[in-house]
Amino acid sequence: MAKQASLTIEDVARAAGVSRQTVSRVINNGPNVKPLVRERILGAIEELGYVPNQAARRMGGGRSYLIVAINDRARTIENWRAGRGNDWVDQMLHGGMLTCEAHGYHLLFELIDTASAQATRQLDRVLSSLRPDGVILTPPHSENAELAALLTRRGIAFGRMGSSARHDDGINVFMSDHDAAAAAVDHLVGLGHRRIAFISGSARYAASDAREQGYAAAMAAAGLPVRDGDVQHGDFSFASGAAAMERILQLPDPPTAVIASNDEMAFAVLHVAADAGIAIPDALSVVSFDDTPGVRFSVPPLTAIRQPISALAATICTKLIAARDGDAAVGDHILPFELIERQSSARRSA
Repeated sequence: MAKQASLTIEDVARAAGVSRQTVSRVINNGPNVKPLVRERILGAIEELGYVPNQAARRMGGGRSYLIVAINDRARTIENWRAGRGNDWVDQMLHGGMLTCEAHGYHLLFELIDTASAQATRQLDRVLSSLRPDGVILTPPHSENAELAALLTRRGIAFGRMGSSARHDDGINVFMSDHDAAAAAVDHLVGLGHRRIAFISGSARYAASDAREQGYAAAMAAAGLPVRDGDVQHGDFSFASGAAAMERILQLPDPPTAVIASNDEMAFAVLHVAADAGIAIPDALSVVSFDDTPGVRFSVPPLTAIRQPISALAATICTKLIAARDGDAAVGDHILPFELIERQSSARRSA
């Protein structure tokens, strides 16, 4: 077998018994290749150990074979430095990286400031340096109209991940945060709870408002009042969730259930309740959002709305790559959420 350094696309073509152009179409995920021929070429590539020259592909085809995902710089770094990790980021990379790999692409992860002027300058530098074929805007960057306008001017396909706000441009992949919050309320109402509090996330995220609205709509549909203090505002951090829970416990008639807008704030609810001697779920039921891996190991394990983070990333990467091949670079794609019942929610005690 030829050494990897000397392997060429012609070697693959000879091994598969096809033309160089056909091999190139398979490597570049092009059309008009019969399934059996494609399978034979992929088998030859694997047998020879051939690795396409990415630099040559970029120069020859006008593509970078790069998808860039940008994330909230300050919040991501804060979580890393605090040792809390970034389960949301991990799940996003899981879905995005494996999908890109399957299509011969690479996913790069960039941290961008949320201040609009800084974000625009930073993204512009990333675009000039990497020339990606597509960009993923994650919250709160997905709500930044200036970033969308920049990408449109540069002619780069982009997608918003996890933003259920209405947009007329870009590829938008999300779950219904409104309906998910309503499902959390319905779950607790079905367990006999009538006083249900809600801890919202950062106002910079469109999902926060959608979840709060879904909570309010479901409470109204169930004929239940939302009293002063039942809705407390956090920013998705542990500290803000703890402060919100402490305020909830000071209410004259504390609720028997709490919905937290993300897992980190739900963990804070568990800690504050434990410090106050409140048994979960006997005296207080808790429902979380996102269902990142850590919720399985909390005490007790959290009932949670499972946001399909990995699937959202996989879908948006697939759509961006397809857009590079000529498909429409606009449209909404709603993925289903799930409510995963665990030991943090139970029927209300008499």
